[in-house]
Amino acid sequence: MKKVVFSVLLIVFCVRSVFSQLDVQLSQYMFHNSSFNPAAVGEDEMIQVTGQYRLQWMGMPNAGKTLLFSINSPLKIGTTANGVGLKFLNDEVGLFSNQSIHLQYAYKKRMGVGVLSLGADVGFVSLGFRGDSTYLPESEFHDKADMQIPKTSVTGSSLDLNVGMFYSTPKYYAGISYTHLNNPKISWTDNIDFSIQGAMYLTGGYNWALPDTKYVLKPSTLIKTDFSSFQLDASARLEYDNKYWGGLSYRIQDAVVVLAGINISGGMSIGCSYDIPTSQIITVSTGSFEVVGIYSFEYVFGKKKNKFKSIRIL
Repeated sequence: MKKVVFSVLLIVFCVRSVFSQLDVQLSQYMFHNSSFNPAAVGEDEMIQVTGQYRLQWMGMPNAGKTLLFSINSPLKIGTTANGVGLKFLNDEVGLFSNQSIHLQYAYKKRMGVGVLSLGADVGFVSLGFRGDSTYLPESEFHDKADMQIPKTSVTGSSLDLNVGMFYSTPKYYAGISYTHLNNPKISWTDNIDFSIQGAMYLTGGYNWALPDTKYVLKPSTLIKTDFSSFQLDASARLEYDNKYWGGLSYRIQDAVVVLAGINISGGMSIGCSYDIPTSQIITVSTGSFEVVGIYSFEYVFGKKKNKFKSIRIL
């Protein structure tokens, strides 16, 4: 019981102090820019299907599990370049559940050596809490009649809006986005409302081909802030012959991340990561594991053959 109580306290402390909002934690963010920036849909001029699954803080009771799925495609209307997409999230941690579904759109215009994209997505977010599973010990510090603690399982939903800007070239990319633009308000009961705060994301990456080799160094970074706290991921991957990659990432005051993956023939890519905690979480958790699968392909109406290629910029 002491381990369970300590684990819950650590979850509450870390979530509130590191990044106090509901957006999920992803170590392999560089493979899924559209998950936090709608302007990134249709970037690779291919239809792209991405699935990502994460086990947060393994070994800790009631730790988080995240499933994220998206599909996006370029779309040309006349002479106008666009991108469209759909993403779905299912996230669980402790007694909380977080589900959302969004339609995504991006308008694209060539600018200089790259493409500038302006994007938005609209959808619904649903938050649930298993109030019938709560446990409050007998003590002078706990009030079982507290009206702010649901006594039954409750669920609420609300409209959710996100916006973003993304600029990409064959060598580098940069993006900025803002999630939960309308600050969705979830009503669980007549007495309990839950407001989702907005958050800003800044990301960028570069492809540096090492001279006279088949190696490409791909550093990237992601900064997240809700303007009361922030989180920084700094990553570097080394890719060989456009097929194998490995690397390291560091999340400030949280974890060192080991990355590895492979581009498989036929447009399929698989990557995995393992987070080694650098905080006190390591006393109750062995770390976090994440896997991502990406399938990229092109479908051209009127042709019998499909074209495939590996993801271009990550």
